[in-house]
Amino acid sequence: MAPLTPDELRTRERVEALIKVASPALNLVLAVGERVSRLVEPDDHEYYPPRASAPAAEAEQAPASERA
Repeated sequence: MAPLTPDELRTRERVEALIKVASPALNLVLAVGERVSRLVEPDDHEYYPPRASAPAAEAEQAPASERA
């Protein structure tokens, strides 16, 4: 990757500063949204937890034909 020009560095610093300033407000929006969603529908009947993947040790023991 080519080194950044001075203009690009200034732009990156401005964007990072904006993100730092906006971060608390965005965290607040997420927290409020989570609380509201739990008040509106406390139990999500359509939620299915993700399946746990097989441990690495079991994957290594499987024959090559089964791994592909």
